Amino acid sequence: MSAVEAKLAELGLKLPEVVPPLAAYQPAVRSGSYVYTAGQLPMVKGSLPLTGKVGAEVSAEQAKELAGICALNALAAVKSVIGDLDKVARIVKVVGFVASAPDFTGQPGVLNGFSELLGEVFGEKGVHARSAVGVAVLPLDAPVEVELQVEIAD
Repeated sequence: MSAVEAKLAELGLKLPEVVPPLAAYQPAVRSGSYVYTAGQLPMVKGSLPLTGKVGAEVSAEQAKELAGICALNALAAVKSVIGDLDKVARIVKVVGFVASAPDFTGQPGVLNGFSELLGEVFGEKGVHARSAVGVAVLPLDAPVEVELQVEIAD
């Protein structure tokens, strides 16, 4: 077990199976020293635990938890490309999309669910740049979708 997966286990978490693509793309792709993930939905065993807009059908706290699920799915996608998460040199960039009710402005707080998990798991290597964007709708009516860019040290 890698040190990263051991840290996840300490937190009571486990990497899921890689979420199969919903269309014509790969869950993650390596280019040089970087791995880029596709947008990761908060899928759990093939389905979304919640659907709808944050600030309407889904609370900000629920969406923050869903963003943490997106983080686990993103890490699983990265691992599928590099084999061992201990090869991650740095989390570089996170881009998150929050399906938002018209008056919801708490997108950064929702994305903290993703960022805080990466910080707990990777420590200083988990500090990253981030964008948090409110959108009208996401695939499958998901409340949140997040993509990740990591630098790899071979």
